[in-house]
Amino acid sequence: MQQVVMTGASGGIGTLLRPMLHELKVTMRLSDVSEPDMPRADGETWVMGDLTDPAAVARIVEGCDAILHFGGISTENRAELIHEVNVKGTYNVYEAARKAGVKRILFASSNHAIGFHPRENRIDADAEILPDSIYGVSKAYGEALAKYYWKKFGIESLIVRIGSLFPEPKDRRMMATWMSDRDMLRLIERMLFSPRLGCPVVYGVSDNRESWWDNGKAAYLGWQPQDSSEQFAAKFADFEPDDPNDPAVKYQGGGFAKAGHYED
Repeated sequence: MQQVVMTGASGGIGTLLRPMLHELKVTMRLSDVSEPDMPRADGETWVMGDLTDPAAVARIVEGCDAILHFGGISTENRAELIHEVNVKGTYNVYEAARKAGVKRILFASSNHAIGFHPRENRIDADAEILPDSIYGVSKAYGEALAKYYWKKFGIESLIVRIGSLFPEPKDRRMMATWMSDRDMLRLIERMLFSPRLGCPVVYGVSDNRESWWDNGKAAYLGWQPQDSSEQFAAKFADFEPDDPNDPAVKYQGGGFAKAGHYED
Protein backbone atom coordinates (compact mmCIF):
# COMPACT_ATOMS: atom_id res chain seq x y z
CA MET A 1 0.00 0.00 0.00
CA GLN A 2 1.36 3.39 -0.99
CA GLN A 3 1.86 6.25 1.45
CA VAL A 4 0.46 9.37 -0.24
CA VAL A 5 0.75 12.94 1.03
CA MET A 6 -1.82 15.61 0.24
CA THR A 7 -0.80 19.21 0.84
CA GLY A 8 -3.52 21.82 1.20
CA ALA A 9 -5.82 19.21 2.75
CA SER A 10 -7.85 21.86 4.60
CA GLY A 11 -8.52 23.88 1.43
CA GLY A 12 -11.48 23.72 -0.89
CA ILE A 13 -10.19 20.89 -3.10
CA GLY A 14 -8.77 18.91 -0.21
CA THR A 15 -12.04 19.14 1.70
CA LEU A 16 -13.99 18.08 -1.40
CA LEU A 17 -11.80 15.05 -2.12
CA ARG A 18 -11.08 13.76 1.38
CA PRO A 19 -14.29 11.73 1.81
CA MET A 20 -13.46 9.71 -1.33
CA LEU A 21 -9.73 9.10 -0.91
CA HIS A 22 -10.25 5.75 0.85
CA GLU A 23 -11.34 4.38 -2.54
CA LEU A 24 -7.74 4.65 -3.75
CA LYS A 25 -6.64 1.94 -1.27
CA VAL A 26 -3.66 3.99 -0.13
CA THR A 27 -2.57 5.41 3.21
CA MET A 28 -3.19 9.16 3.30
CA ARG A 29 -1.00 11.65 5.16
CA LEU A 30 -2.78 15.00 5.08
CA SER A 31 -1.10 18.34 5.67
CA ASP A 32 -1.95 22.01 5.92
CA VAL A 33 -1.26 24.94 8.24
CA SER A 34 -4.30 23.93 10.29
CA GLU A 35 -6.52 20.87 10.61
CA PRO A 36 -10.16 21.42 9.58
CA ASP A 37 -13.21 20.62 11.69
CA MET A 38 -14.01 17.59 9.52
CA PRO A 39 -13.46 14.38 11.56
CA ARG A 40 -10.54 12.21 10.62
CA ALA A 41 -11.35 9.17 8.56
CA ASP A 42 -9.85 5.74 9.20
CA GLY A 43 -6.32 5.54 7.90
CA GLU A 44 -5.80 9.32 7.76
CA THR A 45 -2.89 10.93 9.56
CA TRP A 46 -2.17 14.63 9.83
CA VAL A 47 1.13 16.52 9.79
CA MET A 48 0.80 20.24 10.34
CA GLY A 49 3.26 22.32 8.39
CA ASP A 50 3.83 25.51 6.43
CA LEU A 51 4.97 25.10 2.83
CA THR A 52 7.24 28.12 3.17
CA ASP A 53 9.31 26.26 5.83
CA PRO A 54 11.69 23.79 4.15
CA ALA A 55 12.22 21.81 7.36
CA ALA A 56 8.47 21.44 7.85
CA VAL A 57 8.00 20.27 4.25
CA ALA A 58 10.77 17.72 4.71
CA ARG A 59 8.88 16.27 7.69
CA ILE A 60 5.63 16.21 5.71
CA VAL A 61 7.01 14.16 2.81
CA GLU A 62 9.42 11.91 4.68
CA GLY A 63 8.82 8.26 3.82
CA CYS A 64 6.04 8.87 1.31
CA ASP A 65 5.72 7.40 -2.16
CA ALA A 66 3.70 10.14 -3.88
CA ILE A 67 2.49 13.69 -3.28
CA LEU A 68 -0.78 15.38 -4.23
CA HIS A 69 0.32 19.00 -4.13
CA PHE A 70 -2.86 21.04 -3.75
CA GLY A 71 -1.38 23.46 -1.19
CA GLY A 72 -0.98 27.17 -1.82
CA ILE A 73 -2.97 30.31 -2.54
CA SER A 74 -5.78 29.44 -4.94
CA THR A 75 -6.75 32.86 -6.30
CA GLU A 76 -5.24 36.23 -7.14
CA ASN A 77 -3.49 38.00 -4.27
CA ARG A 78 -0.55 40.23 -3.45
CA ALA A 79 2.48 39.33 -5.56
CA GLU A 80 4.82 38.92 -2.60
CA LEU A 81 2.40 36.56 -0.84
CA ILE A 82 1.87 34.43 -3.95
CA HIS A 83 5.63 34.32 -4.47
CA GLU A 84 6.22 33.17 -0.89
CA VAL A 85 3.55 30.46 -0.83
CA ASN A 86 3.07 29.30 -4.43
CA VAL A 87 6.57 29.80 -5.78
CA LYS A 88 8.83 29.12 -2.81
CA GLY A 89 6.37 26.64 -1.34
CA THR A 90 6.23 24.57 -4.52
CA TYR A 91 10.01 24.61 -4.79
CA ASN A 92 10.21 23.36 -1.20
CA VAL A 93 7.86 20.48 -2.04
CA TYR A 94 9.87 19.37 -5.07
CA GLU A 95 13.21 19.71 -3.35
CA ALA A 96 12.01 17.80 -0.30
CA ALA A 97 10.62 15.13 -2.64
CA ARG A 98 13.98 14.81 -4.37
CA LYS A 99 15.82 14.37 -1.09
CA ALA A 100 13.24 11.89 0.23
CA GLY A 101 13.19 9.78 -2.92
CA VAL A 102 9.54 10.47 -3.79
CA LYS A 103 8.66 8.95 -7.15
CA ARG A 104 5.52 10.82 -8.28
CA ILE A 105 3.86 14.19 -7.72
CA LEU A 106 0.56 15.65 -8.83
CA PHE A 107 1.05 19.37 -9.30
CA ALA A 108 -2.24 21.25 -9.11
CA SER A 109 -1.76 23.87 -11.80
CA SER A 110 -4.60 25.99 -13.14
CA ASN A 111 -6.33 27.09 -16.31
CA HIS A 112 -5.10 30.56 -15.34
CA ALA A 113 -1.63 29.59 -16.57
CA ILE A 114 -3.14 29.78 -20.07
CA GLY A 115 -6.01 32.15 -19.27
CA PHE A 116 -5.37 34.67 -22.06
CA HIS A 117 -6.21 32.22 -24.82
CA PRO A 118 -9.53 33.21 -26.43
CA ARG A 119 -12.47 30.94 -25.70
CA GLU A 120 -13.02 30.12 -29.37
CA ASN A 121 -9.55 28.51 -29.51
CA ARG A 122 -9.42 24.83 -28.58
CA ILE A 123 -5.96 24.22 -27.15
CA ASP A 124 -3.90 21.23 -26.03
CA ALA A 125 -0.94 20.56 -23.76
CA ASP A 126 1.48 22.39 -26.08
CA ALA A 127 -0.44 25.68 -26.03
CA GLU A 128 1.56 28.81 -25.32
CA ILE A 129 1.73 29.75 -21.64
CA LEU A 130 -0.36 32.94 -21.32
CA PRO A 131 -1.00 33.67 -17.63
CA ASP A 132 -3.92 35.96 -16.86
CA SER A 133 -2.76 36.91 -13.34
CA ILE A 134 0.14 36.76 -10.90
CA TYR A 135 -1.55 33.64 -9.59
CA GLY A 136 -1.40 32.20 -13.12
CA VAL A 137 2.28 33.14 -13.34
CA SER A 138 2.95 31.16 -10.15
CA LYS A 139 1.27 28.12 -11.68
CA ALA A 140 3.33 28.48 -14.86
CA TYR A 141 6.42 28.49 -12.63
CA GLY A 142 5.25 25.29 -10.94
CA GLU A 143 4.75 23.61 -14.31
CA ALA A 144 8.29 24.53 -15.35
CA LEU A 145 9.63 23.28 -12.02
CA ALA A 146 7.85 19.94 -12.46
CA LYS A 147 9.42 19.52 -15.89
CA TYR A 148 12.85 20.43 -14.52
CA TYR A 149 12.66 17.81 -11.76
CA TRP A 150 11.44 15.23 -14.28
CA LYS A 151 14.29 15.81 -16.73
CA LYS A 152 16.99 16.37 -14.09
CA PHE A 153 16.06 13.88 -11.40
CA GLY A 154 13.45 11.54 -12.88
CA ILE A 155 10.60 12.57 -10.59
CA GLU A 156 7.40 11.96 -12.55
CA SER A 157 4.71 14.63 -12.32
CA LEU A 158 1.15 14.94 -13.47
CA ILE A 159 0.55 18.63 -14.20
CA VAL A 160 -3.19 19.23 -13.90
CA ARG A 161 -4.48 22.55 -15.21
CA ILE A 162 -7.61 22.53 -13.10
CA GLY A 163 -10.65 24.25 -14.54
CA SER A 164 -13.34 24.67 -11.87
CA LEU A 165 -13.32 21.90 -9.28
CA PHE A 166 -16.49 22.49 -7.28
CA PRO A 167 -19.56 20.42 -6.39
CA GLU A 168 -21.34 22.16 -9.29
CA PRO A 169 -20.75 25.08 -11.71
CA LYS A 170 -21.20 28.53 -10.17
CA ASP A 171 -21.75 30.47 -13.40
CA ARG A 172 -22.13 30.00 -17.13
CA ARG A 173 -18.37 29.99 -17.78
CA MET A 174 -18.01 27.02 -15.48
CA MET A 175 -20.32 25.02 -17.72
CA ALA A 176 -17.19 24.71 -19.90
CA THR A 177 -14.53 24.51 -17.17
CA TRP A 178 -16.25 22.41 -14.50
CA MET A 179 -14.60 19.27 -13.15
CA SER A 180 -16.37 16.84 -10.85
CA ASP A 181 -14.75 15.43 -7.74
CA ARG A 182 -15.26 11.94 -9.17
CA ASP A 183 -13.37 12.78 -12.35
CA MET A 184 -10.52 14.23 -10.29
CA LEU A 185 -10.42 11.09 -8.16
CA ARG A 186 -10.22 8.98 -11.34
CA LEU A 187 -7.34 11.15 -12.55
CA ILE A 188 -5.48 10.81 -9.25
CA GLU A 189 -5.89 7.05 -9.54
CA ARG A 190 -4.25 7.10 -12.98
CA MET A 191 -1.45 9.29 -11.64
CA LEU A 192 -0.72 6.84 -8.84
CA PHE A 193 -1.07 3.54 -10.67
CA SER A 194 -0.31 4.09 -14.35
CA PRO A 195 2.77 2.08 -15.31
CA ARG A 196 4.11 5.08 -17.21
CA LEU A 197 3.49 8.68 -16.14
CA GLY A 198 6.33 10.94 -17.26
CA CYS A 199 5.44 14.61 -16.96
CA PRO A 200 2.26 15.26 -18.94
CA VAL A 201 -0.03 18.28 -18.85
CA VAL A 202 -3.69 17.37 -18.39
CA TYR A 203 -6.59 19.80 -18.37
CA GLY A 204 -8.68 19.09 -15.30
CA VAL A 205 -12.14 19.22 -16.81
CA SER A 206 -15.09 16.86 -17.06
CA ASP A 207 -16.73 15.67 -20.28
CA ASN A 208 -18.67 18.92 -20.75
CA ARG A 209 -20.69 19.79 -23.84
CA GLU A 210 -18.70 23.00 -24.35
CA SER A 211 -14.98 22.32 -24.26
CA TRP A 212 -11.93 24.51 -24.83
CA TRP A 213 -9.27 21.94 -23.97
CA ASP A 214 -7.92 18.83 -25.68
CA ASN A 215 -6.26 16.09 -23.60
CA GLY A 216 -5.30 13.94 -26.56
CA LYS A 217 -1.57 14.12 -25.82
CA ALA A 218 -2.13 12.46 -22.45
CA ALA A 219 -4.39 9.73 -23.83
CA TYR A 220 -1.82 7.07 -22.87
CA LEU A 221 -2.83 7.56 -19.22
CA GLY A 222 -6.20 6.00 -19.95
CA TRP A 223 -8.15 8.70 -18.10
CA GLN A 224 -11.65 9.27 -19.41
CA PRO A 225 -13.83 11.77 -17.51
CA GLN A 226 -17.30 10.37 -16.94
CA ASP A 227 -19.28 13.36 -15.68
CA SER A 228 -20.66 16.42 -17.48
CA SER A 229 -21.83 19.90 -16.49
CA GLU A 230 -24.86 19.40 -18.72
CA GLN A 231 -26.83 18.16 -15.71
CA PHE A 232 -26.74 21.77 -14.41
CA ALA A 233 -27.65 23.48 -17.70
CA ALA A 234 -31.16 24.45 -16.62
CA LYS A 235 -29.76 26.72 -13.91
CA PHE A 236 -28.21 29.03 -16.52
CA ALA A 237 -30.81 28.84 -19.29
CA ASP A 238 -32.46 32.20 -18.49
CA PHE A 239 -29.30 34.30 -18.10
CA GLU A 240 -28.90 37.42 -20.23
CA PRO A 241 -26.38 37.06 -23.11
CA ASP A 242 -22.79 37.87 -22.18
CA ASP A 243 -20.95 40.85 -23.66
CA PRO A 244 -18.45 39.30 -26.10
CA ASN A 245 -16.12 42.31 -25.70
CA ASP A 246 -15.81 41.80 -21.95
CA PRO A 247 -12.36 40.27 -21.24
CA ALA A 248 -14.03 38.01 -18.69
CA VAL A 249 -16.08 36.58 -21.57
CA LYS A 250 -13.51 36.78 -24.36
CA TYR A 251 -10.72 34.88 -22.59
CA GLN A 252 -10.62 31.42 -21.08
CA GLY A 253 -9.45 32.78 -17.72
CA GLY A 254 -12.73 34.61 -17.13
CA GLY A 255 -12.64 37.39 -14.55
CA PHE A 256 -8.92 36.87 -13.93
CA ALA A 257 -8.31 38.32 -17.40
CA LYS A 258 -9.86 41.69 -16.61
CA ALA A 259 -7.58 44.73 -16.65
CA GLY A 260 -5.99 45.90 -13.45
CA HIS A 261 -3.57 44.60 -10.83
CA TYR A 262 -4.48 43.14 -7.44
CA GLU A 263 -2.52 45.81 -5.58
CA ASP A 264 -3.83 48.81 -7.57
